[in-house]
Amino acid sequence: ATKNIDYEGYLGPYLPKEIQKKRINYVVQEELTPVQREALVGFYLQGKTITQMAAERGVNKSTISRNLSRAKARLRRCLRY
Repeated sequence: ATKNIDYEGYLGPYLPKEIQKKRINYVVQEELTPVQREALVGFYLQGKTITQMAAERGVNKSTISRNLSRAKARLRRCLRY
């Protein structure tokens, strides 16, 4: 494989993990509603099920599912570049 010197150091569409983490953290903190943030963190970071979160909040499972879907869509929109 030959090295293309014109693109030395070019990472393409990939950013270093530290930058990715900072961007994700910023979007989670600043762009999501508190309910969306709670659903996203509960599901992905705390390992809770949608059923568990619905029972904790006293809402229907579809409400949690909808908030989680909206949070993921917002993350995708905000992190696209």
